Amino acid sequence: MTELKYRRVLLKISGEALLGSKSFGIDAKVINQIAEELKEVYQYGLEIGIVIGGGNIFRGIAGEKQGMDRARADYMGMLATLINALALQDALEAQGISCRVMSALEVIEVAEPYIREKAIRHLEKGRVLILACGTGNPFFTTDTAAVLRALELKCEVLFKATKVDGVYDKDPKKHPDAKKFDELTFDEALHKRLKVMDATAFSLARDYKLPILVFNLLNYGNIKKAVLGESVGTYIKA
Repeated sequence: MTELKYRRVLLKISGEALLGSKSFGIDAKVINQIAEELKEVYQYGLEIGIVIGGGNIFRGIAGEKQGMDRARADYMGMLATLINALALQDALEAQGISCRVMSALEVIEVAEPYIREKAIRHLEKGRVLILACGTGNPFFTTDTAAVLRALELKCEVLFKATKVDGVYDKDPKKHPDAKKFDELTFDEALHKRLKVMDATAFSLARDYKLPILVFNLLNYGNIKKAVLGESVGTYIKA
């Protein structure tokens, strides 16, 4: 039997990671790859909660820059995460994985309302849980929602799956000499002014000593490496 480092994890998937080669929307190849990887670790008995972003469709902050009311724009962004959640549910169920979507906004025709005790029960019954619509409140990012749900659901670690290999001292896309960190403490990340996630989310994780593992979602096999405790990405701890 495969020995896992973690029993219950919260996986944060950025909306941008679902773009793949597209400039907008969902790349079916990417979402199917994610589902295939999740199936492998799911079969080990891992309990998986997923918070998904909506940046591949709409971002509230982008709407605000275009002159929209920020709260209304954020609600639109939340609905974008629901579209992604349903797409991921479809891909997971095609892999034979039992899956539920729970939404912080009430859209009962397509998702269950988020209720903490029921969410925990889904995980205990071996269902992959996709958590849509962020916190349900404007002005909060899906990073904050991921940390909040990880704490509520008593997850042992937050996996922040992005399009980069980890946390760097500067933008690796602009600076070829950028240095990747294998491990950091929360205090070191703050001292070095590293952009791991938004300040609210990072402070909450730091206060409650929730470890964060940042890695590249698009490199096949990274999710498995993460749950087995193999070296991947950047590990941030108390």
